[in-house]
Amino acid sequence: MPTPTAITAGCLALVLAVVGACSDSGGDAGAGGEASAGGENEVLGDADEGIEGVQAIRVYYSDPVHVAGQGDVDYELRPPAGGMHRDVWWNCGFYDEPVIDENAVHSLEHGAVWLAYAPDLDEASVEGLHELARQNPKVLVSPYEGLPDGEAVVATAWARQLRLDAVDDPRLAEFVEQYQSGPQAPEADVTCSGTDVGTPIP
Repeated sequence: MPTPTAITAGCLALVLAVVGACSDSGGDAGAGGEASAGGENEVLGDADEGIEGVQAIRVYYSDPVHVAGQGDVDYELRPPAGGMHRDVWWNCGFYDEPVIDENAVHSLEHGAVWLAYAPDLDEASVEGLHELARQNPKVLVSPYEGLPDGEAVVATAWARQLRLDAVDDPRLAEFVEQYQSGPQAPEADVTCSGTDVGTPIP
């Protein structure tokens, strides 16, 4: 059984050590329809990288990092900030229906920022998120069931997360700017589009 690997922005050596395992041509783990381990997300506390409230997340997963077919992962944090994932990423852009966690985590691996918003969010706030997606090629926006009361949007990058009660909080745009294709992502320079999974709303 492989030993879980912890990946944080400060563990560049570990990132380099597993970059082959994280590649899109990597092997599969688990089986379609079965929940797999590898969704452990440990909240470490403030990231202290210039944006108040951003939490650093230690992400654990094993080699290989892909779950086979339509396999599921038991993510401890929702929305998840990393871990094992499906072998095809979700195309970045704006969606008015929920996306699948396991595909979205693959997008995070590629340097995407996922803006998961409360399904009952007001129309003006949703449009503000839509505009962020239009302006940034590696932003994935979708409603997310089960956010705690009072949370409007959760901004997530690989190993980083910011939970906000308003979309007009200036920290949201700052988060996108800082962490989109940021060094915390194992494959920050890989595309976040071009698959047959997800058709974003222009």
